[in-house]
Formats: sequence, C-alpha cells, structure tokens
Amino acid sequence: MVKLSRRGFLIGGAAVVGTVATGMAIGVGFLSTIDTDGLSGSVLPDGSLGLTAWITIRPDGHITFAIPRTEMGQGIHTALPMLLAEELEVSLDYDNVSVEFPTDPLPVYANFTLALGKRPEDAHGVGAWVGRKIFGMVPYIATGGSSSTVDAYETYRKAGAAARNMLMQAAAKRWQMPMSALYAELGEIVNRETGERLGYGALAADAATMTPEKNLALKDPKDFRLIGTSTPRLDIPDKVRGAAMFGIDTVLPDMLFAAVVQAPVFGGHVKNLDSSKAEGMPHVHKVVNMGNAVGVIADSYYHARKGMDALMIEFADGGNGDLDSAGISKRLKAALDGKPNHIHENVGDVDALLAKGDTLEAEYETPYLAHACMEPMNCTALYKDGKAELWMSAQSPLAMTWAAKEVFKDLSGGTVCHTTLAGGGFGRRIEKDAAVFACKLAAAMPGTPIKAVWPREEDIRHDMYRPAARARIRATLGADGLPTAFDYNIAVQSTLEGFSSRNMPMTQGGPKDPSNVEGASHLPYAIPARRVSNATVELPVPVGFWRSVGHSNNGFIVESFIDEMAFKAGMGPFEYRRKLLAGNKRLSAMMDKLAEISGWGTPAPEGVVRGVSFRPSFRSHVAQVAEIRLDSEKNLKVERVYCVVDCGQVVNPDTVTAQMESGIIFALSALMYGEITLEDGAVQQSNFPDYDMVRMANTPDVVVHIMENHEEPGGVGEPGTPPLFAAVTNAIFTATGERIRTLPLMNQGYSFA
Repeated sequence: MVKLSRRGFLIGGAAVVGTVATGMAIGVGFLSTIDTDGLSGSVLPDGSLGLTAWITIRPDGHITFAIPRTEMGQGIHTALPMLLAEELEVSLDYDNVSVEFPTDPLPVYANFTLALGKRPEDAHGVGAWVGRKIFGMVPYIATGGSSSTVDAYETYRKAGAAARNMLMQAAAKRWQMPMSALYAELGEIVNRETGERLGYGALAADAATMTPEKNLALKDPKDFRLIGTSTPRLDIPDKVRGAAMFGIDTVLPDMLFAAVVQAPVFGGHVKNLDSSKAEGMPHVHKVVNMGNAVGVIADSYYHARKGMDALMIEFADGGNGDLDSAGISKRLKAALDGKPNHIHENVGDVDALLAKGDTLEAEYETPYLAHACMEPMNCTALYKDGKAELWMSAQSPLAMTWAAKEVFKDLSGGTVCHTTLAGGGFGRRIEKDAAVFACKLAAAMPGTPIKAVWPREEDIRHDMYRPAARARIRATLGADGLPTAFDYNIAVQSTLEGFSSRNMPMTQGGPKDPSNVEGASHLPYAIPARRVSNATVELPVPVGFWRSVGHSNNGFIVESFIDEMAFKAGMGPFEYRRKLLAGNKRLSAMMDKLAEISGWGTPAPEGVVRGVSFRPSFRSHVAQVAEIRLDSEKNLKVERVYCVVDCGQVVNPDTVTAQMESGIIFALSALMYGEITLEDGAVQQSNFPDYDMVRMANTPDVVVHIMENHEEPGGVGEPGTPPLFAAVTNAIFTATGERIRTLPLMNQGYSFA
C-alpha cells in the first residue's frame, strides 16, 4: 500500500479518483510509462538542446535551468540551480545562465517530498515507486512546506551529473578517446593529454542523443565548489532593474483589467446589484456578477476601481452575519471543556502521573492571522477556442489548472500555466480563488486577456487565515523539577480541511489533521509520558497554510509553557531546556552555540533582558534568544535576536541567513500587531493601517549562526518564524513577571518604543 502524506493525498488522491472515474485502468504497465527520472536528452523546437528535464543548453553555450518551484523571495531560483551547476561543473554567472519556471508540467517536476512525506532518497520499495508514478501523473508541482531543497538535493545533483556525463560522452566520441582521459571544468570538457577544450554549447547537440547514466557517483561534500558557499542570487539583478516579472506585472496585447469586490461576510452572496452607473462610465467594458463577488472590467485598473466604487450592491450574509470574535473565542473554550476528538500522541500513563504529582496548568489563546503579501492577489486569464492560458504568482500551477477546470466547460485546447515570480507567498498562493475569479471574468469576454487584481482591502478581508486557537496544557514535575507527564489539548480549525474543501473534490483533514498539533507532538524534549490531542472546531472563517502553519501556534504555546515549568522548578529557562535535550548531542550542541553567541549566563547589558526559545520544524532546528528593553509604560524594544539554525547540509548560506531574518521579522509583526477580528460576520481589518507591520525603526539586529555539518538538508523558509514568539514573551516575563498567554501584544497594552 502506498503511504502518502496527508497534504499529498489531497492532490494526488483526488487526481487518481478522477482518473479512475473516467474509466482509465491504472496498473503497473500504465504507471511504468510515467517518467519520474527526466534524465533523457532532447532537441527542443527552438533548436536548443535539453540535457535532462532541468537543463537546456544553446549552441552559444547559454544555459537555462528549468526550476519548477516558485521564487517568492526565498532564493530558491538560486539554490536549486546551484545543485545542478555543482555536478554539471558550470559557474552561475548571471550573464551565462537564466532560470525559468517551466510551463510544460512534466512528471519529474512533481514535489515528491511534499507528496509522499519523505525525502526522495529515502523513498524505497514498491509503495514509494507507485507513489512517485501517481504524483508524477498529476503532476504534483508545488512550492511549500519548506520542502524545495529537501526534495531537490539529490535529484537535481543527479540531473547535473547525468548532463555532464552526456557531454563527456559526446566529447569522447568526437576526439575518439576514452572518457577517463577527459574532465569537465567551468562549462568545458578538457582533454587531459592535449589540453584541448570543447565548450558545452559546441557539444550539446551530440550530447542530447547520448544515453544518460542514472547511477553516477555524486561529489563528496569536501569537493563542493558551489554548494555551501554564499552565492549571489540570480533573481536580484532583474529585480533591481525593475525587469523582473511578477504576476501583477503581466502585460499582454489588448489586455483589460478587472477589480473584484466580494461579499463581506464569509459564505455571503450577491442579493441585489445595480451596475448601471458603473457600466455607463467611460473605459468600463463589463460588470460581471460571479455569485459571491462582482468584477468590473475596464481599460485600466484605475478605471476598474472607479467602476467598482460606483456599484450599488446588496449582499446576503449566508447565515453568518452574527459571527464575531468574542463568539469564536467562546466556541474554542467550549471545545476545550469537552472531550478531545483525536489523540495524536499517547505515551505512558499521563492521567496517573497528573493525579499524584506536582501539577502545573495553563491556557493560551492565539488569533487569526492574515498573510498580507506585498503583492496583492492577482491572476491574468485568457480563454479562446477551448484553450485557457493563465499567468499568476502561484505556489503551484495546479491552482490555475483547478480553476480553469472549475470554470470552463470546454477545455479541449488544454490549459497553459505561466508561473511568475511572487511578491510573497507564505502559503496564500497555493489557493485557487484568485484564479477562479480571473477565469470567470475571462469567460465573460472570450478572446480578451483579463488581469484581475484584488484591492488591498479585499486581500486582507478575504484571506485564508492562520487559524485562531486555544490550548490547555497540564504537566507534572518530578522531584528534580523536570516533567514526568505532559498533557496538551488544542481547540483549532483544521487547516487541511479548510484547504481541501475549497480546492479539491474531496475533503480531508479534520480531527486527524497533523498540522493541528505540529510543534506540540513528538517533542525533542525528554518527557516520559505524553498525550497530545485536539478538539477541532468548525467555523465559517476560511483557514489555510500560513508560514510555519501549526508550528506558529503550538511553538508559541509549548515554548512559553516550558518556561513556566522552568520557573516552577526554580531553574533558569536555558538550563531547563539543556537538561531536557541532554540525550541529543546534535541539539545540545546547538544550545551550547546559542549560549556562546548570545552571552547567556553572562550579565546582560544594563536594562536588557533575555528570553529563549527552541523549535524543530520542517526537518530543521532553530533556537533563538531575544534581547529586549521594556519600560514601565510597556514600551518594548526588541534590540537583538540571536538565532542558531541547524538545517543539515547548507546550499547557500546567504539564503539561510536571509530566511532566518525574514522569519523573525514576519513573526515579530504577528507578535505585536497580528490579529484578524470579526464583527457582524465580517473582517474588521482592511489595510496596513489596521493590520500593521514592523517598521525599520523597530527591527532588531539579527545575529545568525549556521551549524556546519553534512546531515541531510532541512527546510529554511519557515523554521525561523515559530521560535520568535516565545523568545520575546519569555523575556517579557523575566522583565515584568507578566506571563503572556494571549496574543497580540498590542492587546496587552504593549507598543514598540
């Protein structure tokens, strides 16, 4: 039986169900035709030569890397080419290479780590083989879960090695020499005996006809030339020049623009619409009633917005008009007071130990959070003669494909998806909603490309939010002050259930959704008896993947409670964690390094207080110390954050550092300001003035140390976010004695100094 990750099953399982429903018999014979190696060469229609599915070389030697992961600012369009270039033996000079997100959805481009829940090199046996074939058939091309480098690390190096080997075969044939007499160096094959050189461009046509070797030995890490070095990002020059193309930059001949206004209450719909004034305005072409939203199509976005403002719309609330934040909080608490509906981890006799020990109990609550990407949601769609073509800053072309299938009855011409750079993603751009609106608007004007752009207010009020949550934790401490039992129960909406119900033909998740408790279950701390459960709550507020998903809730709660236990035990919070991690040499080394770089154990500067937090997530480990200043008026200054990260083998250290810094700032904004509230069924926040962000003046110095080892790589896009919450709130407790159990800080009277 194939063991699939839950997130993977949502997409792959649905595709297989759909395929079976149409009568296709899926057997080993059929699956064997699904190419998940992608190492064969080919001559492309434009005359360039494809050496593996990821590498194209022109006769002039220019190399194009096909990278099927969305560049959202995380540096993946440099890190993954580094893996290819390392084994291909080429430099990454900006003028010598280019990077494209491929439009051809080849099976090899699937994200097998995200789909199968394991690294490709660890996916062995019949089940894994079948799983790869199924997800290649979908194909499950997606960027998320901090999985891109994890998924690519061995696969892309093999692809680079295979292409290099094909070029060496071509050179050996041309020179009539054994391959052992040749070597590759900076885009050339060199003859050891004569010193003669042949550039890759001159060899590519012959190389494309060679049979690739699939089991080539890869470089020993000690021989790495690129991997592990700080390499300038390939996307930066175009961004500096303003030449980089994001979804919102899409320009096509005869393109029109659209603005969208949605029902303010979740589940609402258009009850009455008077569009006569808007339709009579110059430059407005059409007003489209889409059921739960209205779009205005015009010659420019400015005119579309003016037309939108002229609409007279009455929305029905869909029965959710009485929903508010106070009521949601009561429902979360009521769920905790009832019985858990799923136990994710149950080790030892927790109840017996809680009944007779020195017990500590606390409750924590966190709010809904918006993504607030700098680039608002947008999508451009063109529908003509049964063919759909879409341009979007999407985390997966599947979002565009799903949208087209939902809207257009005739797709006999297929769907072409252009995935652009994204101005932030954080999980928001895996959803199909923006593409659905663009397709509906394009369907209203066939043959005309329509760019649909959400106003910022729509972006904030109609997000797929990080779930609000309330958790109750109980622990019993032994004679040594360390926990003997740990009981954790959280009331929360299921992220997977929310995502699948909106995007897929089947709904998954619910009580068994592992993201409900990720960051609370299977802790690295030595606690003999553990029970981790959840009480899932069904609410009409749409929830989705948010940077670090459940770790952002559970990380704050667990790491705050670890400090509570340390205080009750009369130990320092750092010492307490070191005792709980004492059996793990790798994690203990991290904490030792954090103590060293932060000066923990030495006197802090006058007026400075420190807090600590440790979080494993996405196959990486991050520990942070926050240094704060706080006055009697609750004016807070986070002066410095020390961050130690162990993500295994590092590809680009600059990217790792940048992602830790980014995750810290992202979390600090949420910690101080992040809160989505509801009144009369509608979100109250609408733009940055009431959904604020950390400004430069309030940004702390960030010191990042990367642990050096050659362990299997982990993700870095998300792990920097979860530790920051508790690192700061634990410092606040040390400074004031006030335990922060509810966020954001602004609701507790705090503000930035």
